[in-house]
Parts: sequence; C-alpha cells; structure tokens
Amino acid sequence: MSHSSPGYAQPAAAASRLPAAVYLIALGAFALGMASYVTAGLLPLIAPAFQVSVAGAAQLVTAFTLAYGLGSPVLVAVLPARRQRLGLLAALALFTVANGASALAGDFSSLLVWRAVAGIGAGVYLATGIAAAAAVCGAGQQGKSIAVIMGGMASGTVLGVPLSLLLAERLGWSAALWLVAALGLATLIGLASRLPALPAAQEVSLRRKLALLRDQKVLVILLVSLLAAIASLGMYTFLAPLLAGRPVAPFLWAWGIGGVLGSFLVGPLADKVRGPMLTLAILVLLSLALLALPLAAYWGAWWAVLPIVLWGAVGWALQVPQNQQLLQARAAQGDGNLAVALNESALYLGSAIAAAAGGLLLLLDWPAWTLAVGAAAVAALAALLQLTRRLD
Repeated sequence: MSHSSPGYAQPAAAASRLPAAVYLIALGAFALGMASYVTAGLLPLIAPAFQVSVAGAAQLVTAFTLAYGLGSPVLVAVLPARRQRLGLLAALALFTVANGASALAGDFSSLLVWRAVAGIGAGVYLATGIAAAAAVCGAGQQGKSIAVIMGGMASGTVLGVPLSLLLAERLGWSAALWLVAALGLATLIGLASRLPALPAAQEVSLRRKLALLRDQKVLVILLVSLLAAIASLGMYTFLAPLLAGRPVAPFLWAWGIGGVLGSFLVGPLADKVRGPMLTLAILVLLSLALLALPLAAYWGAWWAVLPIVLWGAVGWALQVPQNQQLLQARAAQGDGNLAVALNESALYLGSAIAAAAGGLLLLLDWPAWTLAVGAAAVAALAALLQLTRRLD
C-alpha cells in the first residue's frame, strides 16, 4: 500500500537503498563465481590426489559447466511458479551440499558427480536469484539489483578464486571447496531469515513455458548473448597466445577488475537507459576493445591493459541489461527466470563454441592476433543484430 502524504514519505536515501536480500543473493553469487572457476586452478592438486591425469581431472570443469548450462534450465522450467522462494533456497542448499560433498569425495567418480550436481544448483540459484532480486527491489531499481548480483559473481571470480587457491596451496584442494560451501551456507541462513515472500506468479504449464522459445524478442536477446560470449569469453580463453609468452596473470587480473567495475557501474545506467540501446552501446565498446587489443599488445604489453580493462568491464556489464530485458519481456507470462536460465546457457554455449573454433584456428597456424580481430567481428555482428531492436 502506498501513501502520498508527507507523514509517510521515506527519505531519499532509504528509497534508493536495495533490500538486504539482494546483497545476500549477491553473496551467494560470489560463492558461485568461485565455484565456477576455481576447479581449473585446482587441477594440478586434484590430479595426483586421485591418480588421474590433468586432462582427466579437467572433466570436472566440463561436468560443472555442462550441468550448469544444460541441466539448470530444465529444473527452472519445472519449478512451480508459486514456490519461487522455496526453489531459490533449495537450489542454494543443493549447491552448498554438493560443494561440501565434493570436498569429502573419496574417489574421482564421486567427485565428478558432485561437481555436476553443484553446477545444476548454481545455475538454478543464479536464474531464480536474479528474478527474486528484481521482484523485491523498489521501482526503478531492477537494473541496480541485477548489477549487484553480477558484481558479486565477478568479485567471486576475481577475488575469491585467488583467495581459495591460496588456501588450497596451504591446506589442500578440498579447503577451497569448503570455503565455497561455507559461503553458501552463510547465504542460505541469511536468505532464510531475510528473503521476503516473493510475489505469487500464475501457474504456467511446461508447454506454455517452452513457448518462450517462439518469442522473437527473447530469441534475439539470447542470440546476442551467444555472440557476445563467443567474442568476449572466447578471447579470454586465448589471451595467453596473444601476449606471446608474457606473464598472463596481471592481465587476467586487469580483465577481472574491469569486470567487477563494469558490473557495478552499469546498474544505475540500466535503470535510466533503454535496455536495447544500452546493450548496443556495450557491444560497440566490446568490439572496439577487442579490435584495439592486438595493436596495443604490439606496441607493448602494458598498453594492452587499457583495452583489456575495457573489454572486461563491458563483457561483464552486458548481462545486466540482457537479463533485465528478459525479465521484462516475460513478466506477463511469469517465466522470466527460465529466460534468464536460458541466457546463462547461451553464455556457456558461446564460450564452448569459441574455445573449439579458436583452438582449430591455432592448430591451422593462424596468428593469435586474428583471434582478437575475429572476436571483434563477432561482437560487431551482435551489435548489428541488436540494431533490429533499437525501436523496442
């Protein structure tokens, strides 16, 4: 119930403050960002512990990402519309338990299964968490709330992964996963007490939910996300060859720090600028940053920091208006969380496509700079596609 009399007016600062539940969801996203990327860094420790090759241990990453990208949309699709709060908490509980069980795994097969389970929990949590945050925040704060969550995930990647790897070096590989589980548990306890009841949505049959795949607006958004992932995440995979033997870690930090800044700074813009126009501007900047990357690297390694920071910033920032547009496009149908889950799947699929295509080009002895130029061209293609939505 709203009140227009002065006696009920809220201070401007209070009106602009996001609910505590949004920041708690972001803490869970921080743990998710750690879980998504830390396993790759743990492979040299996990492989000898289970007497498998590093290549074999890498299947842990594959299990997590495939389950995240393919399994989570299925569970989101069957989640009852009137049980969204319960679904969010259950997904977080599953993610937390799976990471704890991974730390306790006695054999590699068990560890592989639990990483897949963790991937499913992570995917469902992020999709339902973004939808829940948008539902509980005030008018005009949807973009800001999504930005806080994406910033939490970016921070988990940039800050959480190095921290957990340092912990693993001292206490063993399982310590990193225990840290993820502890953060998940803390978030679960906080959300159980601070997350309010979510607005009841209309029950929608699975058949009607799948109808969103015939929604042209949704399909364009998902295709733009796919192309952006091919460009941004794909080039991330091949940053080391482009830098020609230079130490890559400082540049990965620059990319990640840019991602954190971009995720948080785009929030206010997302609530003031029309989503299609903001996405278009971000895609143009992404294409320019990727195009400038090989030229800057040629001038000198440290020149490359500038386009790398910009690339990281706009690459992460893009998903704030994308997810916001998906929620708005499907608000009337009540299946925005499924659209967000499909968007996450598009990101993982784009990353996989780029990794395969880039690897093939390197096998054919194409110079590394052509990968950056190709990534810029894909981002430009996404921008051209986005132009079809400029009047939405």
